[in-house]
Amino acid sequence: RPEAVPGKGYFFEPTVLADVLDAVPMTCEETFGPLCPIYRFTSEDEVIRRANATSVGLAGYFFSRDVARVFRVAEALEVGMVAANTGTIGSDAVPFGGVKESGMGREGSRYGMDDYLNIKLINLSVL
Repeated sequence: RPEAVPGKGYFFEPTVLADVLDAVPMTCEETFGPLCPIYRFTSEDEVIRRANATSVGLAGYFFSRDVARVFRVAEALEVGMVAANTGTIGSDAVPFGGVKESGMGREGSRYGMDDYLNIKLINLSVL
């Protein structure tokens, strides 16, 4: 249990964990807190396979100097949002949401209304 902070609630210090194994629960759970696990990998294919081997998919974060790799990896990750070379994703102007067990649809931006709309096609042939 985290140490109590004066006032309401608790505080968990930002934490970086190195050499994390895939068997650790945070590997396949959504951890909502300042926790950054560092995983070792040998190839791009391996890291994508391991990142996608989970039932959740809210967001993915990674760093790369190779712009082509950024787009390959971002496309291959089974998540709703990707942050490359930054720890920031959200803003009220961008769609927020995940895939798999992390949700369906998006909040925010113009896409946030899509879940409340029914789209109908009307095809009219003029006689």
